[in-house]
Amino acid sequence: MENLYRLEIESLDLGADVRAVGLELLEPETREPVKGSEGAGIWAALVPALAGAQPWAIDFFAHLDRVRDFCRRTAIAFREPNAHAIVIPQPERPQLQPLFARFAGETFGVRAGAPLLGGDASVEGALAERGVDAYHTAFPQYVFCSVCDFEGGFLTILSNQLWASEVIRRARGALENLRVEVTRPA
Repeated sequence: MENLYRLEIESLDLGADVRAVGLELLEPETREPVKGSEGAGIWAALVPALAGAQPWAIDFFAHLDRVRDFCRRTAIAFREPNAHAIVIPQPERPQLQPLFARFAGETFGVRAGAPLLGGDASVEGALAERGVDAYHTAFPQYVFCSVCDFEGGFLTILSNQLWASEVIRRARGALENLRVEVTRPA
């Protein structure tokens, strides 16, 4: 059985003070991003695997009325740490796929790590002011902070703990039955 999709994973150079890994989900023939429910299903399988046993959450800082309405309609628990951010703590996989499909056109973030257990007011306040740029100074405290652009087929991980090789290992385990080839770019 041939793989339908390709997830390319590579280390990124975002400056001396940031270690990053880029993930790009593509259709191999056209190099177009995998979108829609297929893409959302793959990202929904991958994100929890990247977090491993760590607590994780999704951060929204734009279009909050739509996020709030969607979460209420679909019974997804969320909290509002301030007037300009919504945090969705560790949704179940059946909730993730429709959530990622609905908001694929938005840029949002995912964090994983112990600081989530008590809430992280400084990061959540900075998200309200600067969006995912808030992760630039916060990511060393977490296993990772990531920027999600699923419409474009991208997930960018900021982490001092996850190397590209570890992201590949976790991705292969999570996606082995989804016909996704996990590889480094050619």
